[in-house]
Amino acid sequence: MADRPARVADVHEIAAAMPHTKRIEGPKGNAIYQVGGKSFVFFRTPQPDAADPVTGERYPDVIMIWVETEADKLALIQDPHSPFFTTDRFDGHLSVLLRGKDIGQIGVEELTELIQDAWLSRASRRRAERWLADRHC
Repeated sequence: MADRPARVADVHEIAAAMPHTKRIEGPKGNAIYQVGGKSFVFFRTPQPDAADPVTGERYPDVIMIWVETEADKLALIQDPHSPFFTTDRFDGHLSVLLRGKDIGQIGVEELTELIQDAWLSRASRRRAERWLADRHC
């Protein structure tokens, strides 16, 4: 089956499928996926740091996804064809931002890899090693 454009529903499905994942609701009902109490995917509420440059309207559909290293983050946000971005608020934070309306610019395979890597970056070493060993049997 060929890769298809990713959808916001895929984010929920992929994140929830990772082992030891707990979905919690943020104060405004936004979904937050955690492993061992550490967030790895976070659906943000509209914030002033992510807004339309012309109208100032805050983006209502920003998803924050953790990355393992600053190099991983830079590789995603510096690609001019990539829908990933960051804001000054997240300088030094190991995460990238992605608007839900732009998620179809990547395939579900890339999204899966990104979310799995996010989970690995936040899971305990024991859980990460077990998950990796189970996948490579």
